[in-house]
Amino acid sequence: MNIRPAVAADIAALAQVATAAYRQAFAEILEPEALASRDASFFSGLYTRQLAKLILAEADGRIDGFAMTTGTHLDMLFVAPGAQAKGIGSALLAEVEIRGVRTLECFRDNIAARDFYERHGWRLTRAYRRGFIGRERDFVFYEVGRPDKRPGNFAPPAPASQIGDAG
Repeated sequence: MNIRPAVAADIAALAQVATAAYRQAFAEILEPEALASRDASFFSGLYTRQLAKLILAEADGRIDGFAMTTGTHLDMLFVAPGAQAKGIGSALLAEVEIRGVRTLECFRDNIAARDFYERHGWRLTRAYRRGFIGRERDFVFYEVGRPDKRPGNFAPPAPASQIGDAG
C-alpha cells in the first residue's frame, strides 16, 4: 500500500470510492433521497475544488481509500467497501495525525466509525445537532489529544466519564 497526495487524474476513482463507501456507511442513518444527492458527480465536483486537501491509499494501481483534511480537522475518511478491514483506514488515520490532524466529526449513529476512532485513541468531546442535507441531524465531535499550554505538546484527552453521554 502506498499513501500519496491525490492528483487530478484520481478524481473519478475517488468519487467512486466515496459514493460506494458513503452509501454503505450511511444507509441506516440518511434517507434514500439524501444518499442519492451524494453521487459520483457531487463528489467529483467537491474533490476538484478540494484536491490539495486529499491524500489516498492505493495498492496495485487501485485506490482503496482516502482522507480529506482542512487544517487540523479530518473532513472525510473513506475506504472502499471491498477494501475494508485491511488496515487502510488505520494507515490513512495515522498519516493525517502525523500531518497534524486533531479533530473530526461524525454522525452520532455511525457506530462503526465511532468504534474505529475510539480504538485509535480518539475521544468524544461533545454531541450536537446541526443542519446537513436539508435536516437537523445528530453529530459527535472527536479529538485526539488536547493541546496543553506548551507549544507542540498534547495532553492526554479527558476520560469519557467527564464528557457525558452522546447517545
